[in-house]
Amino acid sequence: MDTNYEVIIIGGSYAGLSAAMSLGRSLRKVLIIDSGEPCNRFTPHSHNFITQDGETPAAIAAKAKEQVLKYPSVQFLNDRVTDAKQVDDGFIVSTQNSRTFTAKKILLTTGIIDIMPDIGGFAECWGISVIHCPYCHGYEAKEQKTAVFANGEAAIHYAKLLRQLTNDITFFTNGPAEFDEVTIAKLKEYKMPIIEGKVSKLKQENGQVRQIIMESGDSYDFPVIYYRPQNKQHTDILQKMGCSLNEMGYIVVSEMQLTTVPGVYAAGDNTTPMRSVSTAVASGMKAGAAINFELAAESF
Repeated sequence: MDTNYEVIIIGGSYAGLSAAMSLGRSLRKVLIIDSGEPCNRFTPHSHNFITQDGETPAAIAAKAKEQVLKYPSVQFLNDRVTDAKQVDDGFIVSTQNSRTFTAKKILLTTGIIDIMPDIGGFAECWGISVIHCPYCHGYEAKEQKTAVFANGEAAIHYAKLLRQLTNDITFFTNGPAEFDEVTIAKLKEYKMPIIEGKVSKLKQENGQVRQIIMESGDSYDFPVIYYRPQNKQHTDILQKMGCSLNEMGYIVVSEMQLTTVPGVYAAGDNTTPMRSVSTAVASGMKAGAAINFELAAESF
């Protein structure tokens, strides 16, 4: 394998593969380095992406990888990037397996990590029956008895979106409710109960939630739970390179996916809370085109 590239893409899921296709079609010499840990690996099906609706995330990624690697200027390496730094004529990238590569441009498509709450059985259900996005999973959970683990503004956001999908919604605030009187009245009007007790664990079978067990010992039967997790960046490489983060913890990028560091781009879930396969693919394609144009302009 060569060690010198025009572009190194750190992260080989949807955004990274999409960018690699744009660059490969422009005959750019590209290396994708991927550790094989996409954040949606727990989800059995992907939705809201035309031509791939209902397909497994792994199958979409495998098909994309197969198509991308048909372009001979694109290579793929299963490894983990441990360091990346800027030098006079580009960047040096080091990996866990003691490999070193150089590139003129870097694209970060490293994704994020969801942080699970300290609730027994929760992680086992994540992405299966504990879900975060009505657009990604809501249709499959429609008209079901639905629990929402949320409080304050996050709960109100879910209340507005989920009424279209089910008329049986209960909020678990896991502590004192943080609603004003107007909101409480509205939730009562729509028959959306609020349960303020602490959640202890979930009773589940193979990722399918059956019951919500409270610290008080009370239990509630629910087949589906919505929860918006906190998350963090998947790697500290972006901080090592000096990329700025916004107040939500996402990489700051321009309209064309350029970070605050010249020559370093970012795309996918590490740049936006709008998480889906389709948005990751779109941002990756945009980043690939932008990188190609910058390389073309520099050599003209």
